[in-house]
Formats: sequence, structure tokens, C-alpha cells
Amino acid sequence: MSASPVSRAPASPAVPLRRPQLGDLHLTLLALVLVLLWDSSGLDRAALHLVGNAGGFALRDHPLTAGVLHQGGRALGWAVFALLLLNLRWPLWPGVPRAQRLRWLLALVLCVTLVPALKQFSATSCPWDLAEFGGIAHYVSHWRLGVADGGPGRCFPSGHATAAFGFLGGWFVLRGPHPRAARAWLAAVLLAGLLLGAGQWLRGAHPPSHSLWTAWLCWAINAALLARPRPTRP
Repeated sequence: MSASPVSRAPASPAVPLRRPQLGDLHLTLLALVLVLLWDSSGLDRAALHLVGNAGGFALRDHPLTAGVLHQGGRALGWAVFALLLLNLRWPLWPGVPRAQRLRWLLALVLCVTLVPALKQFSATSCPWDLAEFGGIAHYVSHWRLGVADGGPGRCFPSGHATAAFGFLGGWFVLRGPHPRAARAWLAAVLLAGLLLGAGQWLRGAHPPSHSLWTAWLCWAINAALLARPRPTRP
């Protein structure tokens, strides 16, 4: 008798390797560590002394910093806010549910109300109020909560930066149905935030860390309200 052939299980298809992705929580924590590292480095004061001295800040009232980047940035923020209001009634990006569009708007409103509210409880004065730049206050770290520096306070974090970073929600909302638009939106928001933060630094209104903390707070708020698991690709 001939031996019966040995049955073999069909070979399982090879599973392609997937490059690990940095999740939203991990990215938020990494950004927090980076901001804390900057904050503890003492580079804020060094950066301020690059653009200011005992006579104050030469670019405080310059048309570019006070006009274009400050007033213009605020006006641009209101314009984009109006765009998101229209997006509730007439979807500008197909495939985004109305509930998600509403959360996007609510996240923005939370950013632009929470950060200015935090400033009201801050004992930290703005750089142009410091004695080393012609003011009356003395430098005190914004982490020494409740310790007055002799100035008016109410300067930490940067409220103006929310005119850009408050719109980070577009990345979370659009990255599923419109990944290219999401990347473009994220790049535009980060660039705008960088420009607005630089303008406030050059004016002596805020050191870099104030804008960095605003960026992190706005990212964390938007991630908490809008982030959803992204589908994995084979």
C-alpha cells in the first residue's frame, strides 16, 4: 500500500511589520517634558536679554510686532472662529459629524477662556514690568505660586497665543477623513503660534515659556475632547 500524503495546514500570510506610532497621550507627555525642560533651563531670561535692556524693549510698539503680529493675529483668530461657526451649519469638510464639529468649537472656546482665566490668578508680571527692563517688578519664577514680584502680575501663561494654538483641534478632527487637510491645518496653526509667540517675546510681553505653556494647554484640551483612536493601516 502506498503511504497517504501528509496533510499540511495552509501557510498563514506574512504579516507586514508596522512602524509603531506615537499615541496622543505619549505625545502630550513628551511635549510636557520638553516644556518643563525649557522652563527649568533659565533660558527665558537669556532670551529676553537678547531683545531688551534697562531701557525696555525697542520693538514693544513696532508696527510689525504690535500691529501685524498682535492686533492682526487677534483679528485672524476671530476670522477663523467665524469660519468654525459656519462649519456647524454648512460643513466645510465632508465626513466630519456635526457632534465632532461642535466639540471642535467647544474645545476652542475652552482654550480661549481657560488660559486668560489662569492669568488672572498669576502673580507673575510681564517682562516689560521687570526692573531689569525699566519696570518696577523683580523676577520671580511663575512656579512660586502666590509670591508677588512687586509688579501688576497677571501675565502667565500667554493669552494672546490662544489666537493660534486654540485651533489645534483641527488636527484631531480632520486627520481621519481628511489627512492632508489635517496636516496642513496643523502646520498652519503651529506656524501662526510660533509667529505670535515670537512677536510677544520681541515686545517684552511674554517670555518664550509663557507661549509654550499655552501651546501645551491648548493641545491637551483639544486632545482630551477630540482625539479618537486612528485606524491602523496594514
